[in-house]
Amino acid sequence: MRTSRRHTAVAGTALLAAVTLGGCSLLGDGSPEPGASSTRSAQGPKAEPAWDVSPRSMAAVGDSITRGFDACSVLSDCPEASWATGSDKEVRSLAVRLLGTGAAEHSWNYARSGARMADLPAQLDRAAAHRPELVTVMAGANDACRDSTAAMTPVEDFRAQFSAALHRLREDLPRTQVYVASVPDLKRLWSQGRTNPLGKQIWKLGICPSMLADADDLAPKATERRATVLDRVVAYNKALREVCAEDKRCRFDQNAVFDYPFGTGQLSPWDWFHPGKNGQSRLAEIAYRGITAKDPEVRAAP
Repeated sequence: MRTSRRHTAVAGTALLAAVTLGGCSLLGDGSPEPGASSTRSAQGPKAEPAWDVSPRSMAAVGDSITRGFDACSVLSDCPEASWATGSDKEVRSLAVRLLGTGAAEHSWNYARSGARMADLPAQLDRAAAHRPELVTVMAGANDACRDSTAAMTPVEDFRAQFSAALHRLREDLPRTQVYVASVPDLKRLWSQGRTNPLGKQIWKLGICPSMLADADDLAPKATERRATVLDRVVAYNKALREVCAEDKRCRFDQNAVFDYPFGTGQLSPWDWFHPGKNGQSRLAEIAYRGITAKDPEVRAAP
């Protein structure tokens, strides 16, 4: 199944000026007005924009970050605080920013805490039932957050899983837009969260042990372990960018989430690792800027 359609190039600045600000397709049937030059009709069908900056419905897939895990209470999902589809006024989720009063009726969250990239196809199948105009993807942290670095998902498996998931979505929804958020910098989250004694106690319950285990251990072996996790996350983001680039209706966030300088003010007050409400709001802002940008190469960091 092809992941994109070829679009007929539109020549001439006159036609470019007719594109609406909201990213809608050109108006009219292409016929020249009475008395007008026949040059316009010779240009062929109008080109449809590859990206609509004003989708009218959306679905979110991914892991605990998109479920708002630990944003409201300890070791619990809080979907109302999700950056993607939440209703919390403090967060101002992407759905609220894009859809306004229609957010609750036209957005769906199928992310699951603990999900890895291999779980993406099942989530996308559920999302596809609503035929959303936009799907957001934030997955990969749990592929790196394993019991050990040896248990992390191999990069080629990660790439193949994401590619297969995207192709599968295209079988049902060839025109739906996909926005892909980068995997966060897990090492930065460790460096920020380790300043809080309570957070480190929560980490011992099994949160991202490949990065967070023995949080205060700065010996060479522990330092190398964390560097290995970071390198894997960087490789995952490269795979996400490259696979997404093969689909004209897919946008990667250009590592905006990975590069965002999350500090203690953006972390959960319960585990000091997942985003709190402030962090969720920052994620929503990054996504909104990335989705509504006319140039997909523009960095979306707030």
